[in-house]
Amino acid sequence: MIYLRLFWEFFKAGLFAIGGGLATLPFLQEISASTGWFSEAQLADMIAVSECTPGPIGINMATYAGFLTKGVPGAVCSTLGLVTPSIIVILIVARILKKFQSNRYVQAAFYGLRPASTGLIAAACFSVMVIALFTKGTGEGFLAQFGAVRWHAVILAVVLWLLMNLGTLGKFKNNIVLKKISKLHPIVFLAASAVVGIIFKFAE
Repeated sequence: MIYLRLFWEFFKAGLFAIGGGLATLPFLQEISASTGWFSEAQLADMIAVSECTPGPIGINMATYAGFLTKGVPGAVCSTLGLVTPSIIVILIVARILKKFQSNRYVQAAFYGLRPASTGLIAAACFSVMVIALFTKGTGEGFLAQFGAVRWHAVILAVVLWLLMNLGTLGKFKNNIVLKKISKLHPIVFLAASAVVGIIFKFAE
């Protein structure tokens, strides 16, 4: 029965996570809270691994979560659960969208879906920020979820942001070194961050 539940829980996530990718994170948080299959710390690890591996982040996270829960069979069930709604919806949409895309009701629906997707992704990003930059807080309420600041993580995040953006901002646009750094592939920054994380961990 656990395999059916894995399929069903991720089927729901795949059906309603409009925007895909990080928009699936709020649904994974709900799955974590309702089933206990994985913790918030493991969810943060999922995001890190999913960002570093090839393929869509939502599918990677579903596979990772399923594997944590029930090994390879669990990974297969959760992945199939997540992608099945998309396959069904795309097959339907491909047949009718071309015919109805100029319909004002269809356009109005997309007008509403865009900010909804943006909101889901923003909520997911906020959750990731709290997990990555703060220790787990105690008590209840919005402010209680913030614990002590992980200063190493904050400094790393700020340094990465500067390296990725200074080469395209204002007076730094003509700095050849910064421009070259800002154009590096994201995998370079991910690999460097992994090395820095290992150093920090062993230095504690």
